[in-house]
Amino acid sequence: MKSIILIAPPSAGKGTVSNIIKEKYNMAHISTGDLLREAAKDNLEIKETLEKGLLVTDEVVLELLKNRITKEDCANGYILDGFPRTISQAIAYEKILEDLKREIGCVVYLEIDKETAKKRVVGRISCPQCGAIYNEYFDKMKPQVENICDKCGTELTRRTDDNEETFNKRFDTYMEKTSPLIDYYDKLGLLNRVSSNQGSSEAALEIENLIK
Repeated sequence: MKSIILIAPPSAGKGTVSNIIKEKYNMAHISTGDLLREAAKDNLEIKETLEKGLLVTDEVVLELLKNRITKEDCANGYILDGFPRTISQAIAYEKILEDLKREIGCVVYLEIDKETAKKRVVGRISCPQCGAIYNEYFDKMKPQVENICDKCGTELTRRTDDNEETFNKRFDTYMEKTSPLIDYYDKLGLLNRVSSNQGSSEAALEIENLIK
C-alpha cells in the first residue's frame, strides 16, 4: 500500500477524504499540527513556541515526523496531512525517506474550483443542538424547512468566520504559498490531480485507485 502526501486548499474535503481512506485501508493519518500538540505535552520549548503563535522549526517537525512514520501503525502506509508546505520541507522529507529506505508513495493534489469551495463555506449552516451540518447552496444538503434542523427542530446558525471575505483571504493565501510546491512535484512527475468538485466520496475512489 502506498503512502499519501495530501495537498488540498480550504474546503476541498481533505478531512472527509482522509477519513474514508484511513478507515477502509487501516492507514495512519498524520497531521503535523497534531504531532506538535502532542509533543508540547512533554516539551516546554515546543509548548511555549505554540502558545506564542510562532512557527516551530523545520528541524523539530522533521524529527517528530521521522519518529512517527517508523511506528508500527504506519507499516501499512499513512496519509501525510499538512506537510510538506514548502519545497525545502519536501526535499528534507525525501532525505528522511531515503535514510529509511522508503518510497515517497503518492502525491495527491485535491483540486477544487474556488467558487465551489466558496459555496461550501459561505453556505454552511449548522445545528447548535445536535451538530448536524447543512448547506444553503446544495440541494442535497439543504434542510427540509428553511433554517430549521431536520433532526431536532432547532434553529440553525452560521459561524461568524464563514463569510466571503475571510474565505477569499484564506483560499488565495493558501494557493499563493502552495503553488511552488505543487509545481515542484509536478515537474518531478509525482503529482496526481484529483478533483473534489463532485464530492469527497468520488475523490476518495480516485485516490484508492492510485494507492492500490
